Amino acid sequence: MKKRLLLLTVAWPLFASANNTDHFERCMFNVLAEKPGQVMKVEFKLEEDREVYEFNVRGLDGHDWDLECLKSTGEIVELEREVMHPNHPLFKANVKFNEQEAREIALTEYPGHIVEVEYEIEANGNSSYEFDIAISNGDEIKIEIDAASGEIIEVSRELWQVGLE
Repeated sequence: MKKRLLLLTVAWPLFASANNTDHFERCMFNVLAEKPGQVMKVEFKLEEDREVYEFNVRGLDGHDWDLECLKSTGEIVELEREVMHPNHPLFKANVKFNEQEAREIALTEYPGHIVEVEYEIEANGNSSYEFDIAISNGDEIKIEIDAASGEIIEVSRELWQVGLE
């Protein structure tokens, strides 16, 4: 955990010089007001032509949360709970497509190499797989697959990430 904090501390001056910190700070304030805790990772991504910060917060409640905040307004537009594995009772309660099937769906849409997978509980209680895929042009695509329907929920292009999983 100290390494993550150190990384965020060391990376902050580089981040601040390359971004409008007012937007970032407003989003971070709103995120921590919604889910108090420790910011473990921040990603900046393009999602449906919107610039979005995604904060990974280890909540005071002991759970890990992903909150998305619109850069332009500071509005929290998504709240998901992360679980550590697909056998978590909250996650597997809704699963009809296993991880391998979801991977195949994701890689059919965006051929490349999966570099990370997360297991998420959406705000409505549904389960989803989130895959980070390194594609041939060097971009990283994030794609969420609904674990019950196999449908693609969300696609975004990750522009940068600070912090560690």
